[in-house]
Amino acid sequence: MTVDPNAATQSWPAREPERRTHPARYLVPALVAAAVAVALGAYGKIHDPAGTAFNIAGFSSTGAVKSWLATGAFFFALVQLVSALMLYGRLPGPSWSSTLHRWSGRVAFLLAVPVAVHCLYALGYQSYESRVLWHSLFGCFFFGIFSAKMLLLRWERLPGWLLPIVGGLVFTALTILWLTSALWFFRTFGVTT
Repeated sequence: MTVDPNAATQSWPAREPERRTHPARYLVPALVAAAVAVALGAYGKIHDPAGTAFNIAGFSSTGAVKSWLATGAFFFALVQLVSALMLYGRLPGPSWSSTLHRWSGRVAFLLAVPVAVHCLYALGYQSYESRVLWHSLFGCFFFGIFSAKMLLLRWERLPGWLLPIVGGLVFTALTILWLTSALWFFRTFGVTT
């Protein structure tokens, strides 16, 4: 038996051909995001607003509580942004920047939840002026896109551009929420507790 020196060599064991992911794969997170956003908006619209949901001792009003919680969430979202830039090599960062990214995201979300619960339960979905309409829309969008991001984090073989885009949408939505709520409150009523 003769061996052809020009024949292609194979590695052992034979590698499986690379599978390309179909774009429809990303339909599930998009549908979940839309379902969450629509469900929150529908609940806020059909629910009779209760007027108040909570108040914390030491604060002058629920508006102050919500504004400070939202400001805390926005601060940790900024930490998320900086730590994401470190993870993607756009900024120099410590070896624990992934831990910082994960925990700052958890804290931001935990601070945002009571604000959202109060907004939905006490105020509902409102549209009587443009600031309030944008706040309502982006509140629903924020929790929808956040849900999609959490689903995508568990998937393998994502395109390198997808998580930064979805994370950027989460950050943008939270920024608009903060601008249309906490910043507005502080500018209107002063920086109070």
